[in-house]
Amino acid sequence: MTALAWKDRRDNFLANMDPPPEEGNFCDDSKQANVAWYNQHMGYVDISDQMANSYSMCQRTFKWITELIFHLLDLTVLNSWILLSSCGAKCTHQDFRLLLVRNLIDEAGRSHYCPTLSMLGRLSATAANVMRLDSRHNQHWPAKHKNNIRCHVCSERGHQKTTIYKCAKCDVGLCVVPCFTNYHTKTNL
Repeated sequence: MTALAWKDRRDNFLANMDPPPEEGNFCDDSKQANVAWYNQHMGYVDISDQMANSYSMCQRTFKWITELIFHLLDLTVLNSWILLSSCGAKCTHQDFRLLLVRNLIDEAGRSHYCPTLSMLGRLSATAANVMRLDSRHNQHWPAKHKNNIRCHVCSERGHQKTTIYKCAKCDVGLCVVPCFTNYHTKTNL
């Protein structure tokens, strides 16, 4: 590696292309040769960085690894757009990113992946509330249970009431009126 620094400006170069010069002071020839080489060969890296940073998803963070991962993700999206453009597609970089995000959201919505409880571990009280209040897929319907079971809402309130109904998705015993609605709409039972 050759490290060049000169005193008139704060310009520094690291180069590994040329053989290292002899020790001592150097004239401006080596500086200009390295600057000319940089301008000739490194333009694509500057353009790539500029294009990747124009729609960057990186947020300011104190962890350098997070910034690195988001920067690599930005470069991956940029290279994908460049490959798509080289195949003849007429799409801007911004439109490509929006299309990519929409396709990822659609694919996640179509996914039937459902982690088991052993994969999730024990849920916190807040997470359990969010899961039972989740109405995106709206599969919470009353269903009959084969035996009498305790109503969860009534038990939380200190009453010993049994019912033959449960929520088909949550598999929790609930009175049809009003406990079923309260369980799925209110955070505090």
